[in-house]
Amino acid sequence: MTPNKVLNFLIAAVWLANGLFCKVLNVVPRHQQIVASILGSDHAVLFTKMIGSAEIAMAVWIISGYKARVNVIIQVIVIGAMNMMEFFLVPDLLLWGRFNLLFAFLFILLIVYNEYYLKPKPAHQN
Repeated sequence: MTPNKVLNFLIAAVWLANGLFCKVLNVVPRHQQIVASILGSDHAVLFTKMIGSAEIAMAVWIISGYKARVNVIIQVIVIGAMNMMEFFLVPDLLLWGRFNLLFAFLFILLIVYNEYYLKPKPAHQN
């Protein structure tokens, strides 16, 4: 298995774990607290489960390989936007506080590196 494929599975596993365990199954209640703090507590449970479901869908999309470059762009936007909001609005609820932004940035770099540098180039057909 190529390094690109291994990293694809690991990246998808991050999305799956965060979506399924942390949000849908609420194994890590801090995620629901973050959603409640940003979007309000009235529908925090529903919004948290919806976000988790979207993260699970992202994991499936990554594994499928369908429109991988579009997927990478969306991952970068989602991770960047989510972490910037949390950085400014709820740093006290983050696992590593404001340092979460650094880890998000490193994760973004890994995703981009995997798609644009590690992924084997298709052979040109003439």
